[in-house]
Amino acid sequence: MSRSGLLAALVASVILSVGSATAQQQPAGSAPVIEATTTPAAPAPAAPAVVPPAMMAPAQPASQPNATVPAEAGPSTALELALPHDLSPWGMFMAADIIVKAVMIGLAFASLVTWTIWLAKSLEILGGKLRIQRAVRAIGEAATLKQASRALDRSGGPGALLVRAAEEETALSADALDHVSGDGLKERVTSRLSRIEAAASRRMSRGTGVLATIGSTAPFVGLFGTVWGIMNAFIGISQAQTTNLAVVAPGIAEALLATAMGLVAAIPAVVIYNVFARSIAGYRQILADASAGVERLVSRDLDFRTVAPPTALAAE
Repeated sequence: MSRSGLLAALVASVILSVGSATAQQQPAGSAPVIEATTTPAAPAPAAPAVVPPAMMAPAQPASQPNATVPAEAGPSTALELALPHDLSPWGMFMAADIIVKAVMIGLAFASLVTWTIWLAKSLEILGGKLRIQRAVRAIGEAATLKQASRALDRSGGPGALLVRAAEEETALSADALDHVSGDGLKERVTSRLSRIEAAASRRMSRGTGVLATIGSTAPFVGLFGTVWGIMNAFIGISQAQTTNLAVVAPGIAEALLATAMGLVAAIPAVVIYNVFARSIAGYRQILADASAGVERLVSRDLDFRTVAPPTALAAE
């Protein structure tokens, strides 16, 4: 081996000894420093760095229990305290918007009107049917117009009006009956009876138009209250900056209450209107029977004008 080779080996051994002494003097918590040296030979692989146990300690000590507290605990608790808890119909009505309240009050009034008309009109139709049925029986049992008039003298209603109208028209046409036929009298009597019949039908139908209006408009009025209430609910969501069901539920419940009240007002109105329509149709039929009976009596009286007096008296 040459002199230069011996000198290079001596220098390399000195450098390695100095590096090992420096590594032994470093503290345990510091990372080892690796100095790269350029040597003619291939460098040896570096040993993996060993992390001291002190550096692997957790960020928070285990001896601190329940250290984490939700940041939203305070605002959510205050929000729950501010929410309404009375979801009864009266509570929802009192908590509703003024427009929704006005809609609910209007629907409640419409429902009251519906049941008032039902009670009054039921009694009216029942009494009208009983009176006109008695008139029909009296007209059917009478042989002449005078007999029917005497039978219905103290009774009111359309049946008595029909008989009186026929008597008045017969009395007004009595002077002309000796010179003309009775066809003109029959036409005039029919005209007066039809007007009386139409007036009685209109009087009996009075109030049913209100039921038809309530039945057709109440659902839409309730829907208007629902739309307004849901709009206010969305406004409340935007102001509260939350979509929690506890925030949304009261407003939606108030809105749906308006729809429920609209249906409560509309459904009975429609049902009662249909019942009254059938009842009034039956009343008109009985009234038409009474009118036809009066026309038959007038026609019979006209025929008996040409009969001998004894026969006419016997017919009476």
